[in-house]
Amino acid sequence: MSIPDRLGRRLVQLYAGLALYGASSALLVEAGLGLEPWGVLHQGLAERSGLTIGVVSIIVGAVVLLLWIPLRQRPGLGTVSNVFVVGLAMDGTLALVPDARALAVRIPVLVAGILLNGAATGLYICARFGPGPRDGLMTGLHRRTGRSIRLMRTAVEVAVVVTGFLLGGTIGVGTLLYAVSIGPLAQLFLRVFAVSGTAGGTPAVSGGTPEGAILRP
Repeated sequence: MSIPDRLGRRLVQLYAGLALYGASSALLVEAGLGLEPWGVLHQGLAERSGLTIGVVSIIVGAVVLLLWIPLRQRPGLGTVSNVFVVGLAMDGTLALVPDARALAVRIPVLVAGILLNGAATGLYICARFGPGPRDGLMTGLHRRTGRSIRLMRTAVEVAVVVTGFLLGGTIGVGTLLYAVSIGPLAQLFLRVFAVSGTAGGTPAVSGGTPEGAILRP
């Protein structure tokens, strides 16, 4: 595959992955059976502020990106795109998908949301245009503190879940199912969507990659 073709494929993967990530997160909201850790915070802040959950996601992503400055993290195209595309895709999906009230509907919606989230993770990570703001925060803390990525991720996500729950975010069986399944799913889709010959040396690519933050090495 030529360099222009490979770059084109990576761009398609990046934006398809980010849009799918936002759509899959919206499905978790629709299921109402528990959200992923950052989704709990976003929903809690949305409940308190009156803003849509997508707008809150954008604001939180921008604030987290500012925390990269003291951590000396370098954002890439994917990092900045993540802030906006995921939130817009969430709100767009929530506006289009009808409310799921029956449990017989909400359970498949939950499962679909988690599966699609894993696929989305594989897509945008394999594009290698830089980690998302939240993933980069965890890898940055790892580098600055010397603590393991697993510890940093656990500490950040526990704080995020507790804060979001206190603000009114939803914790449930979906939160637990997401926690135990997203690592294996992301690992599977990383293999499926890998682009041969990519490297982190192009100007648009952040020097760090988020695989470690997501897969909990």
